[in-house]
Amino acid sequence: MRLFLPIAIVVALIIGLNSVFVVKETEFAIKFRLGEVVRSDYEPGLHFKVPFINNVRKLERRIITLDMRPEQMNTAEQKFVEVDYYVKWRITNPRDFYVATQGGDMMFTRSRLAQLIRNDLRDEFAQRTLSEVVSEQRREMMEQLVIRADRRFQDFGIDVIDVRIKKIELTDEVLNSVFERMETQRTEFANELRSLGRERAERIRADADRQVRVLLADAERDAQRLRGEGDAQAIQIYAEAFDRDRDFFSFWRSMNAYEASFGTDKDIMLMDTRSEFFRFFDQMRPE
Repeated sequence: MRLFLPIAIVVALIIGLNSVFVVKETEFAIKFRLGEVVRSDYEPGLHFKVPFINNVRKLERRIITLDMRPEQMNTAEQKFVEVDYYVKWRITNPRDFYVATQGGDMMFTRSRLAQLIRNDLRDEFAQRTLSEVVSEQRREMMEQLVIRADRRFQDFGIDVIDVRIKKIELTDEVLNSVFERMETQRTEFANELRSLGRERAERIRADADRQVRVLLADAERDAQRLRGEGDAQAIQIYAEAFDRDRDFFSFWRSMNAYEASFGTDKDIMLMDTRSEFFRFFDQMRPE
C-alpha cells in the first residue's frame, strides 16, 4: 500500500494534467477524438478533454506576414521590373484550415498562398504599363489582388487582409531605356522652348522695327511740318521786310547774289551788262 499510493498519485496527476488544456487569446484550439476533429470553436481559457482519447492542436490566431522574395515581373510594355512585396493573412476557420492544408501544415500553406498571390500579381502587372503600376493605380491593383485572394482561399479558412508592394525597381535594361526616353523628352522640350524663344524674339524685333519706322515717320512728318512753318514764317518776314522798303530790300538781295556769284578770282560769268542782274552797277557813282 505504501508503494501503490505514490504511484496512484502520480498516475492521477498525469491523468489530471492530460485532462485539461489552456487556450490563449492568440491561439485557436482544435480537439480531436482518435484523429477525428470534434470541436474547433474554443474560447480563450481553461478547457477539458478525455486523456489518451482526445488530443488538441493549436493554431495561430494573430495576423501572419508572408514576406515574399523580390521577383521580376513583366509589364504591358514588355518591360521587366523587380517587385518586392508581402502578404498579410490570418486563419478565420481553424477546422477548414486544418482539413485544406494537410493537417495545418504552415509550410504548405505559405507555399500555396505565395504561388497564387504571385500568379495574380503577375497578371495585374501584365495588364498595366510601367507608369500605371507606380502611380495611383497601384492602390487599385492591390485592392483587386486582395479581393481575388479572398475568393480563392475561402475554402482554406483563410482571410487575406492585405497585399502590399514595398518596392518596385527597374532592371538595368529598363533603366537605360527610361533614361534615354527622359533625355529624348527633355531634348524635345528644350527644342520647343528654343523655337518659342526664337519666335518671340522675331516678334519682338519686328515690333521694334515697326515702332522705329513709326517713330522715324512721325519725326519726318513733324520735321516737314516745322520746315514748312519755318519757310512760311521766313516768307512772311521777307514779305513784311520787302513791304517796308522795297528799294533797300532789292538792293540787299542783289548784294547777296553778287557775293554768292563772285566767290573767288577764278569765277567767270558771261552776261549782258544791261541785264537786270547788273542794274545796281549802273547806279553806282564814283566817290
